[in-house]
Amino acid sequence: MSDVDSFLVRPTRVSIIAYKILRSIVVGVCVGYTRTRIVGKHNIPRRGAFVLAPIHRSNIDTPLAAAVSSRRLRFMGKDSLWKIAPIGWLFSAMGAFPVTRGTADREALKRCIAVLEMGEPLVLFPEGTRQSGPVVMPLFDGAAYVAVKAGVPIIPLGIGGSEKVMPKGKKMIYPKKCVLVIGEPIIAAVDESGRVPRSAVKELTEQLTSELQRLFDEAQRLAGTPN
Repeated sequence: MSDVDSFLVRPTRVSIIAYKILRSIVVGVCVGYTRTRIVGKHNIPRRGAFVLAPIHRSNIDTPLAAAVSSRRLRFMGKDSLWKIAPIGWLFSAMGAFPVTRGTADREALKRCIAVLEMGEPLVLFPEGTRQSGPVVMPLFDGAAYVAVKAGVPIIPLGIGGSEKVMPKGKKMIYPKKCVLVIGEPIIAAVDESGRVPRSAVKELTEQLTSELQRLFDEAQRLAGTPN
């Protein structure tokens, strides 16, 4: 097993305890500082794997996304973050797993599918990197693909106000109000042959785009952030 794949193992009791402690601290501070309100928490499954697909406007989106469930959520991260042992341990304890920069996209997708097949929820930002503005940028197909391939629901998440808290390119964190609006699970059509039809991925991505925009608009409105 490679160093990267060694992170794709079922959580131990110690790792779960570490996650709960660190999550309560990090999420508690972020949610408290931004006075975050969560709408639609009943849409998060209590068990089983799913893909959480949030809007991405700020670095603070990651800890805010972790606020939607007390379960351990898994995130992808650049493998360079693991080069400093204490920082790498912290990221691992928080549910992140490394992906080597420059490797084929399919290798990253395989690791995402492996996480879902272990029954763990996975967070994927379908816009890719942080974006700016009130309009959902064209989505990558990765989130839809792994949801279809693993046969799990995809849950859209609108995050309003986070761009005001920590704008792209800024290091300062401002105490602005944030609102998370969680959408209903979108059930992907599964091909019994195990294949992932391109049409199914395209359809799911289009559905996700439309729902993310609706949720983002609602979250921005509730956060008092003008479009």
